[in-house]
Amino acid sequence: MKLYDAALSGNCHKVRMLLSMLALDHETVSVSLPALEQKTPAHLARNPLGTVPVLEDGGTAIYDSQAILVYLARKYGSERSDGPTGGQWLPTDATGLAKITQWLSFAANEIWNGPALARAVLLFKRDIDLAQAQASARNSFTFLDGWLAQHDWLALGRPTIADIACYPYAALAEAGGIPLAPYGALNAWFRRIEALPGYVGMPGLER
Repeated sequence: MKLYDAALSGNCHKVRMLLSMLALDHETVSVSLPALEQKTPAHLARNPLGTVPVLEDGGTAIYDSQAILVYLARKYGSERSDGPTGGQWLPTDATGLAKITQWLSFAANEIWNGPALARAVLLFKRDIDLAQAQASARNSFTFLDGWLAQHDWLALGRPTIADIACYPYAALAEAGGIPLAPYGALNAWFRRIEALPGYVGMPGLER
């Protein structure tokens, strides 16, 4: 198994976390985004969108962090069973799958367009409306904080790939100029994730 990875990417970090939590042996191949290695013919053959992460597993290549989480959880997480609904990280029943998918969409939309883009402006000098991204982040965090005040985990009452998908860019939000101190329940959720067996950090998340 091989992960094409960029150290500062929150999307890559989602995959690194789940690989570690599932104790899966893999090779990591660093892709330099500033050098545009993600746009080389070799990488475009793996992922025609020219992005990271990309996971190669035998003859299968998967791109998009949410898709990779689904793949890993379904293929390698099923041995951690929770009964008739399937694996711990991704259930098989329709309701459970829908609940997880809601949060994968939240990660790809609200989290990406808020804290992830705000961080990209300040850290990578992206030409994006910083004020709009920060406002979107605050709206998302208000919602998340309210939800997490009533729930330990985002879905199904246990850690799932929903939590892994939403965690990195939310936890990195202060790099985008968004204070996290006002969100007590959100910060408590960060600590719960960071206490999970196999958790790994990244630059900006060394706590």
